[in-house]
Amino acid sequence: MSTPGLPRRHAGFVRITHWLTTLAFLALLLSGVEVLLSHPRFYWGETGNVNESPLFTIPVPASRSTVPTGYDYVLPDQNGWSRYLHFQSAWVLGLAGLAYLLGGFASGHLRRNLVPAASELRWPAVRRAIGEHLRLSRASAGDPWSYNSLQRVAYLAVIFVLVPLVIWTGLAMSPGFTAIFPATVTVFGGRQTARTLHFALSLALTLFLFVHLGMLVLAGFTSRVRAMITGHAEVRP
Repeated sequence: MSTPGLPRRHAGFVRITHWLTTLAFLALLLSGVEVLLSHPRFYWGETGNVNESPLFTIPVPASRSTVPTGYDYVLPDQNGWSRYLHFQSAWVLGLAGLAYLLGGFASGHLRRNLVPAASELRWPAVRRAIGEHLRLSRASAGDPWSYNSLQRVAYLAVIFVLVPLVIWTGLAMSPGFTAIFPATVTVFGGRQTARTLHFALSLALTLFLFVHLGMLVLAGFTSRVRAMITGHAEVRP
């Protein structure tokens, strides 16, 4: 059971930035789907429009009648509010992420809780951890007071690879930003390439979210969520 006298499992800055990031990501996901529906076709390079062959198409109806999708109807156009919400939520995500990094480096949280030990990166340990996850064993959920090796690697990949890249590719689609920093988009070879990569990175983050929720259910959803709210984890037996 959780009691106020116990040492905190999650520091205050971790809990605050976690929930801010959660809300921002859900808003980004909702608004991103609405933005996608305005043109569910993806291209490679600088330009892309209905007169060009797409790299691939999402098989859903569009919210614009000028976009050919194979459907004989269009969805309501929600492109206005969804773009505003997407942009504003991206600011919340970016600022919450920056606060987490500053707090994580200053407090030693990243080094202490997320950087895996050398022994955890050896193949026998990695193979054992993968096997436990594939079997959906309770051991794969880890100790409520620590992260297992796959959790550490996954969190580091999200924090230092996926989130920075999804923000970067988002900025690369902004004409105002790329006018000041053209290298932001030229490194990808064009805005449509950045948009396609942005979509792929968003799918990877969404997959991480569902796996994360699944592992929470396996570990004990109520107790783990309570720990992220109050900061206290269950007492070790």
